[in-house]
Amino acid sequence: MSTFKSLGVLNYRIWFIGALISNIGTWMQRTAQDWLVFAHLSNHDAGAMGVTLALQLGPQLFLAPWAGLLADRYSRRRLLVMTQSAMAVLSTGLGLLVLSGAAQLWHVYVFALLLGVVSALDAPVRQTFVSELVKDDYLSNAVALNSASFNVARMIGPAVAGVLTVAVGPGWVFMINTLTFLAMLGAIRAIPLSSLRVQPRAAAGKGRIREGLRYVRNRPDIVVVLVAIFIMGTFGLNFVLFIAAMVGTEFGMDAGAFGLLNSVMAIGSVAGALLSARRGRPRMRLIFAAAGGFGLASGLAALAPNYAMFALALIPCGLFALTMITSANGYVQSTTEPVMRGRVMALYMAIFMGGTPIGAPFVGWVSNVAGPRWAVGVAAVAGASTAVVGIVWIIRARQLRLRFDSSARGIRFFRIESQGASGAVNEASAVKEASAVKEASAARDPLPDDADQS
Repeated sequence: MSTFKSLGVLNYRIWFIGALISNIGTWMQRTAQDWLVFAHLSNHDAGAMGVTLALQLGPQLFLAPWAGLLADRYSRRRLLVMTQSAMAVLSTGLGLLVLSGAAQLWHVYVFALLLGVVSALDAPVRQTFVSELVKDDYLSNAVALNSASFNVARMIGPAVAGVLTVAVGPGWVFMINTLTFLAMLGAIRAIPLSSLRVQPRAAAGKGRIREGLRYVRNRPDIVVVLVAIFIMGTFGLNFVLFIAAMVGTEFGMDAGAFGLLNSVMAIGSVAGALLSARRGRPRMRLIFAAAGGFGLASGLAALAPNYAMFALALIPCGLFALTMITSANGYVQSTTEPVMRGRVMALYMAIFMGGTPIGAPFVGWVSNVAGPRWAVGVAAVAGASTAVVGIVWIIRARQLRLRFDSSARGIRFFRIESQGASGAVNEASAVKEASAVKEASAARDPLPDDADQS
């Protein structure tokens, strides 16, 4: 099936299994950590959760240029071993602190910041490592399956964490997450170094970070995707905050209900990721159409009268959110030159995740002052705004105009026509450029498939 074609590559199968196990543990820890802060250390303070998220995701803003350069300069396999090992150590440390009964809110803040630093270095490496496992024609599919894996884990992890948090406490959840990192490390070691696709490396010397920024600046199609990702990542995708606030404040329920809602939302997320995997080349119009759908679904969630209706509304929220995220990620990776991919994806992740230090405290404040429903409303406005940005860009890039044809009847009276090709780099030229790069890459670097590794 075209949806799962990347799983036909042995290296990617190994990576997929290890990443799935590790992602389950990561979602377990996130759920337990959020509930630890919200219910045990801050007396249901959504603002404290916002601070925790900001500390954990804030380093993306400051470390992204160097993280991207590391991904383009050095062995991504070796870097992954280092970052995954460091995150396992941090998970163990926080688990021991909570189990000892000594954990305070500021302790969680410190661990969130340290984890954020390591994650900032890990993100562009993990995103671009996929390009060493599959050929470029499979890259969009592999990116979408990564999102599916992440959200299958999101469906399983929070539900398990919710039960375990109530039964044995969050400390043991952190310790279990430590074990899941071993699966990722084992998968990385199981992939033979000689079987990885050789990717061009950035040359040593000064100015390499500026080189990546110049590349993005000269790609207006990527710039508008980054703007969309910033709006959505900052104000729209703070699911943990508004779900926790709705569960704890609006509906008066416990950690089990919180974990269940995360899993329910992941149903839509998995569907969105799999639908993206089934499609071919990611398209700009799909990115912005999905953002508009997310805004509408979030508006319905904000108006949900009870827990069951809120849970039902979260399914399309997850579907549209993941459709947009996966399409944007696949578009940026598949249209970026391989030698620039690490730096571009580092900037992408910085903008996507780094906006949380702005958005999370703001959404938490809105929840505390105006109520949880208004916090969900912020997400609805973010989705609608992103869709408007996309519509404006497409009209300008393709020089579209609305023409009135008095000789026609009905809806054909109005026609949308192009005034000509834009001088700027647009979606079509970006894809053409990417295709040329792929052909050159394929000529010098064939895919190491299962047969090659036998």
